[in-house]
Amino acid sequence: MASVLHSSLPLSHHQSVQSISSTSPSNYNNPSASAFIKSDFSRKVPIFCTSRRNCNSFKKDLIICESAASDEVTFLEPPWTKQSKEDLIGSLKLKLLSAVSGLNRGLAASEEDLRKAEAAAKELESAGGVVDLSADLVIDKLQGKWKLIYSSAFSSRTLGGSRPGPPTGRLLPITLGQVFQRIDIFSKDFDNIVELELGAPWPLQPIEVTATLAHKFEIIGTSAIKITFEKTTVKTTGNLSQLPPLDLPRIPDALRPQSRTGSGEFEVTYLDSDTRITRGDRGELRVFVVS
Repeated sequence: MASVLHSSLPLSHHQSVQSISSTSPSNYNNPSASAFIKSDFSRKVPIFCTSRRNCNSFKKDLIICESAASDEVTFLEPPWTKQSKEDLIGSLKLKLLSAVSGLNRGLAASEEDLRKAEAAAKELESAGGVVDLSADLVIDKLQGKWKLIYSSAFSSRTLGGSRPGPPTGRLLPITLGQVFQRIDIFSKDFDNIVELELGAPWPLQPIEVTATLAHKFEIIGTSAIKITFEKTTVKTTGNLSQLPPLDLPRIPDALRPQSRTGSGEFEVTYLDSDTRITRGDRGELRVFVVS
């Protein structure tokens, strides 16, 4: 039977109950059919009754009662209406993935797309509960390489999202490829990996590069992460993959604009073995799947 909701309440506490011969939901969709139950309490039998709420909410509040050897009943949730947390999480994850699919990681998102993605993310965050990265079994799920499938900040049409970055557009010779995060919980390495295609004058072929922005990270509180920038490494791929990687010089902190200090914070609002949602310090919603 399903889990107990209330137990051992006298039958007389109920305003109305209904005897139903079948567990099919189609047999209890008529609130006007309510009648006091006549049941043999000398043995345990499953019966059905409404809660003490108004009969207008009959379908919503219908629960199973299991009679005892007295005039008391135990309330049970209908087995056909119970949805496990795993099933709920799975359906909400599918809803979120559907909301962000086809948006080119957010670069093609309209205002309506942003609202749908935000709503779907909030539903999944609420169902998943608070993330506690201080627990070993939880932080272990951060380990590995994650693929970015959506960022609300990309709707600003810049590769930096809500931060400074080159704008995106058909006239610019920069095409954004896949974006990844590689996290090592043991060394505290946190790398943002961005694949780019740089246009070149005809008849030259575009240049494919991978930029790795290396950071160190630390856990703040229970679910927040602070990352500190260390260096950027650029590596050509494709036809020029034989070239060695190039470490770009770090700009001294004293010469950095205040908006580009090299560090940032974000909160992990949902985390399981294959999906992660984060909220950035500038309001960015990001969705990752394990790569």
